[in-house]
Amino acid sequence: MQGRHTYFILLNATKHWLRLSRDERGSYFEKIITPISQRFADTLSFRFFDAEYFNANVSDVLMLETTSTQDYMLFIEYLRDTEIYTVPYFEIINIIPAKENAYKELEGMMK
Repeated sequence: MQGRHTYFILLNATKHWLRLSRDERGSYFEKIITPISQRFADTLSFRFFDAEYFNANVSDVLMLETTSTQDYMLFIEYLRDTEIYTVPYFEIINIIPAKENAYKELEGMMK
C-alpha cells in the first residue's frame, strides 16, 4: 500500500521521566526530540497525546505519520539512542501500525 501510514506508540512514563521538572521535560523535547524529527520533516510528523487521565494501561500515545516506512524505522532508531529508551524515560507498551481509510484503497483493487 502506498501513501501515508500511521503508527500509534503506546507509552508509560517511568519514574525517571516523572522525577524531571516540568521545565526539564519541555527542554528535553526541544533539545533532543525536535532535532531528530526535523531530520525527517519531509516525510514524517508526530503528535504526542496524554492518556494517563483516562487510561490505566498507558500514560501517553505518540502518533507518527509518515510516507516512508524506512524513515519511520530510522526515526525509531534515533530515539533508541536517547534517554527515552536508555534510562528509560518511557516504557514502550505497544506499537500499532494503521492506515487511515485503507479499505477504500483495497476496494479499488478488488474490482
